[in-house]
Amino acid sequence: MTLKSHPLTLPAMIGLPNALTLLRIVLVPVFAVAFVMPGEISRLVAFLVFVIAGVSDWLDGFAARKLNAGSEFGRMLDPIADKVLVAVALMMLVAEGDIRQFNLTTGLPSLLRLVPALIILSREILVSGLREFLAGTRVSVPVTAIAKLKTAVQMVGIGAMILTPLADKFVPGIPALTYAAIAYGLLWIAAALTVYTGVIYFKNGLTHIRPGHAPVRDQA
Repeated sequence: MTLKSHPLTLPAMIGLPNALTLLRIVLVPVFAVAFVMPGEISRLVAFLVFVIAGVSDWLDGFAARKLNAGSEFGRMLDPIADKVLVAVALMMLVAEGDIRQFNLTTGLPSLLRLVPALIILSREILVSGLREFLAGTRVSVPVTAIAKLKTAVQMVGIGAMILTPLADKFVPGIPALTYAAIAYGLLWIAAALTVYTGVIYFKNGLTHIRPGHAPVRDQA
């Protein structure tokens, strides 16, 4: 008797880990809308949505390991969901400030957000391209402990930045300035870890490059 293979259907692909990943993608526009809405409640909602999305990133990996429910669909979708969430959050934070003038009076806060945001996003593009290249050579790029630390600091820093305007209202003066300094510091630490892990990934990728003619690629 011959066994026939059937392609995966959508219900078959969506287990608990993948459902959490899809939830993270769905929450991104909810976060963006709440972020731009005026009022303290909207900002708190944006923060809570970001926290839920960030926690779901940990939960889907935990569920995949404990339930042995890892899948190719999840491995494809998970990094996309992570990058979309971080990219949108960083863009919203940068757009919130005045970036028309980069001077020490009005432009500095935005510049202090823009630079680490550009560093983080550039690294994500670099690593994504590296993963695509190595996938063609059947080489995987394992996630290191430093990369996990980078992700944790990055999420905490972005979350803290989201709440910065509320600190000015509820704990004005020195406490608010201290809180803002910590939030900015976390974002810059995340950017530094981003550069470090990006360099490590790139150096590891170079070891898999073989001399010779590269295959012709389609132009996208």
